[in-house]
Amino acid sequence: MIKVLFVCVHNAARSQMAEAFLNKLGQGHFLAESAGLEPAPLNDLVVKAMAEIGYDISKNETNSVFDFYKEGRKYNMIVKVCDTEHGQKCPIFPLTLRVLDWNLPDPSALEGTEEDKLVKIRALRDTIKGLVVTLIDEFKDLDADQANNEEEESR
Repeated sequence: MIKVLFVCVHNAARSQMAEAFLNKLGQGHFLAESAGLEPAPLNDLVVKAMAEIGYDISKNETNSVFDFYKEGRKYNMIVKVCDTEHGQKCPIFPLTLRVLDWNLPDPSALEGTEEDKLVKIRALRDTIKGLVVTLIDEFKDLDADQANNEEEESR
């Protein structure tokens, strides 16, 4: 199983969506978690947009990437879903084989009416789902044992 950590600023939107998609669509090949640089409450419009397509994230907690780091958690892959500037603040987890930067816009920065924001969040949700499907297709054959072998060979 490939362990993946999705990181964003608040762990309130982008990383939560990515985690939900990978855990469901990854069909046991992946174990996803998510965390933020500065955890904040879940974005209500993101919760609503995910519910529209059958994903209930309303009870998810937000987590601190720094707490995960201090706990010594290990991941085969880190995916930074925040912008590049914030992604650079993410701690470097030892033994991580791949770090991906998706550089996605922050839903908390959206402007307009609630409906305008929801339209943009739906588009972002669909983009994240597409990126997760691509990640699955690209890495599903790389199991954790193979990943660990690559890690040992690189030393």
